[in-house]
Amino acid sequence: MSITKSAHKSLIQGTTRATEGEQQFKLSLPALVKGINAHGKKFEEKTKLHSISSQKAIFWLDSKVTIGSLLDISLDIPKTLILETPLKLQISGKVNFVQKNKQNKNKTQLISLHLHKRFQIHPSVSS
Repeated sequence: MSITKSAHKSLIQGTTRATEGEQQFKLSLPALVKGINAHGKKFEEKTKLHSISSQKAIFWLDSKVTIGSLLDISLDIPKTLILETPLKLQISGKVNFVQKNKQNKNKTQLISLHLHKRFQIHPSVSS
């Protein structure tokens, strides 16, 4: 296979194609989502991240949220061969897509969050 042919293919396992040359990573990381629900009340819900890129995060929620809602997400990034200590990543963004779950799984809505450019990374507190 020539370099030209393989240059456009993903070299990272577990990625999917995203728009405008951006890679979407399929990750199942524990997440804590906080925000205001569709009824105007604060909520906090544990879930798992489905996928993430530099511009978008996708996950399931039971809490009803509306397009345009601002949400904060706290992700626990585990220790790996490359990462010596676990980290906590805090990101936020605006809901830009909501899809009702028709398959009756654990969570009721699939949420797509357009991420703000600012984020914070902290050492994870040991429990």
